[in-house]
Amino acid sequence: MRNATPAAMVAFALELAVALAFAFFGERVARALQRWPKAVRVGVPTVLAVPYLSVAISAHTFAWPWCGLYALLPVAIAWLLLRAAAADPEQRGDWRDAFVLLAVGLAVDLRWFESAWPSGLRALNELFLVDAGLYGFLAVRQLSGCGFDFRLRRSDWKTGIRELFFLAPIVIALGIALGFIHPHRDLPGVGAAGLRWGLIFVFTALPEELFFRAWVQNLLERRLGRRAALAIASVIFGLSHFNKRLGARMPHFNWPYVLLATIAGVFYGRAWRENRRLPASTITHATVDWLWGLWF
Repeated sequence: MRNATPAAMVAFALELAVALAFAFFGERVARALQRWPKAVRVGVPTVLAVPYLSVAISAHTFAWPWCGLYALLPVAIAWLLLRAAAADPEQRGDWRDAFVLLAVGLAVDLRWFESAWPSGLRALNELFLVDAGLYGFLAVRQLSGCGFDFRLRRSDWKTGIRELFFLAPIVIALGIALGFIHPHRDLPGVGAAGLRWGLIFVFTALPEELFFRAWVQNLLERRLGRRAALAIASVIFGLSHFNKRLGARMPHFNWPYVLLATIAGVFYGRAWRENRRLPASTITHATVDWLWGLWF
C-alpha cells in the first residue's frame, strides 16, 4: 500500500480491526450480534464507511456519491443476507447469496469503486469489501463451514505447503511452455521478503480465498457436491483473471493466466476443503504468488 498517509494508516487499522475480529473471535462476535434487533444488525455496518471518510477528507477527494455508496452498500448486503437466512435456514444457497457474490465479485474484478481512492490506496477498497462480506455472511447470514479462523494450526501449514508442492511443478512447466512466466531472480533481504509474503497474504491471497473458497465453493458444495463445486469454483477463479497482466499480445483476454489460475484454483480449493480451513488455502495461494515474484 503506497501513499501511506496518517489518515490512510488509520483507515487501514480500522478495516483490519474488523477483519481480525472475525478472524480470531468470529463465533463470539456473531453470537453477540444475534442479540441485537434486526434493524440494528442491518444498519450498523454503515460505520464501515468511516475509513473512506478518513482518507477522502484528508486527501480532499470527498464526494457524496462515494460516501453514500460506502455507507449503504454494507447495509444492502446485510439486508439481503438477512433475508437469505430467513428463506434458506438449511444454508443450501439462495438467490440473494448469488446476487451479493456476483455484485462484490464484479466490483473487485472490474474495479468499479477504485477511483474513489487516491492512487496507491486502492487496496483499502478491497479490504472494505472484505469487511462488508464478513459482516454479511458470518454475522448476519451465519454461513457455516467457511473456515475463516486465523488461529493458525500446524495442519494449516502442512496442508498449505503440501498443495504448493503438488501445484508448483504443473504451473511452472506449463507457464514456461506458454511463455507466460520467465525464470529470473529477485532476492530481497530476509526482512523484505517476509514483509512481501505478509502483504500478499493479507491483500491478495486472503480476500480471494475468502471469496472463492469460503463463500463460492462452500455454497456450491451444498447444491452440487464436492467435485463439481471444486471444478466450478476453480473455473470462476480462473476467469476472474482474464483482465490481469494484459499486454500487446493479449490486450483483452489473458487466456494463459486464466488457464494457470484455474489449475491453481483446484489446489487452493483442495487445501481449503480438507479441513474447511481458510488459512490452509491462503498459505498455498500467498506462497505461490510470493515465489512467482521472486523467481518468475
